[in-house]
Amino acid sequence: MNRVATIILGGGKGTRLHPLTLSRSKPAISFGGKYRLIDIPMSNSINSGCFKIFIITQFLSSSLHQHIYKTYRMGTFSSGFIEFLSAEEKPENKNWYSGPADAVRQNLDYFIEAPADYFLILSGDQLYNMNFQDMMRYAKLTDADLVIASTPINEQDAKRMGVLKIDKDQYITDFFEKPSKPNDLKKMRMNAKAKASLGLNSSSNKEFLGSMGIYLFKRQALLKLLEIDLREDFGKHLIPSQLHLGNTATYIHKGYWEDIGTIESFYQANIALTHEHPLFNCYDEDNPIFAHQNNLPGPKIKNGSILDSIICEGSTVESCYIQNSVLGPRTVLKQGAVVKNSYIMGNDFYQRPVPTNRLPEDIEIGENTIIENSIIDKHVHIGKNVKLINEKKLLNYNSDDIYIKDGIIVVTRGASIPDNYVL
Repeated sequence: MNRVATIILGGGKGTRLHPLTLSRSKPAISFGGKYRLIDIPMSNSINSGCFKIFIITQFLSSSLHQHIYKTYRMGTFSSGFIEFLSAEEKPENKNWYSGPADAVRQNLDYFIEAPADYFLILSGDQLYNMNFQDMMRYAKLTDADLVIASTPINEQDAKRMGVLKIDKDQYITDFFEKPSKPNDLKKMRMNAKAKASLGLNSSSNKEFLGSMGIYLFKRQALLKLLEIDLREDFGKHLIPSQLHLGNTATYIHKGYWEDIGTIESFYQANIALTHEHPLFNCYDEDNPIFAHQNNLPGPKIKNGSILDSIICEGSTVESCYIQNSVLGPRTVLKQGAVVKNSYIMGNDFYQRPVPTNRLPEDIEIGENTIIENSIIDKHVHIGKNVKLINEKKLLNYNSDDIYIKDGIIVVTRGASIPDNYVL
């Protein structure tokens, strides 16, 4: 994979993941306790032998930059590199990125200089385990100008994704971005023979082939496509244009894949890690998910009951009940606290390093507090006898520090919740 350069798209505002994106970009959001979303494409690339990595950023990218520099260091004697490409004014273009394809186009000068025959374009907010060497071998076998990774999906997912049709040789014959009308869905639905060729049962509800937003371009094919189609989005614009040029195939990924695009999907993906056999594999020693090493002690557990949960290093739990939950590094739970079906991101420090009005004094969860079906962002103080249980079963709710999105409580970064508060 020496002749492949990875381009990770880390730009967008992440409005659907608000309020987690109030102070950071989507790829910088904490995931699974010790990871960040950017660690998924980074780890998959490195495990596949792709060591030349560009990361395109635009909005609130400071914490993302810090995380990458602390976590990933290519050796002095390696030909690999990690290069950030932030939006910037140029003499010929004073505009920010207007979309993923435009972001790639505005940085072509950097990509042209890269010693690469192929460019692998990845999203910074997806969850999957994938060896790109298999995709690369398939690209060479087919000699396709573009290979799009795809996965079988159901009709509900098809309405929010790019959907493709293929021939018997897995060349793409049609592509439709987010079909919603019955006739469009009917046109893109796989027949029984196509499903059988993918190993799917005829009764399976996975009747469509969805684009994973993972693109492997030949160098010249990418340069040509960006030149002839000046629009801003790959799925909506450039992929249909590439189909007219021909020689476009798909690599079918049959493993787990999830687009972390909403609060609900983010929440469910984290809680799923607590299951006995999680679909996303963090335990593969041959293909690890890399993370920043905190050099913290193991978690300290003082009595209590813990069921089907993940508790990260440096945490302190005192006579608490924890079920189906993930507790990030340095989480402090005081006596009698109850946490169910929740993701607590933890903290970057035990106490605020310098006096500030922006962060609470003690970043901990107080005595006898109950938290259910919630996401608690970093550096949060929650007082004693607090109940975050969505007592009124609200679907949506907004305040300065606490939101409810799709029935899930979200407490924002650095919030301070007073004693006896009930939601």
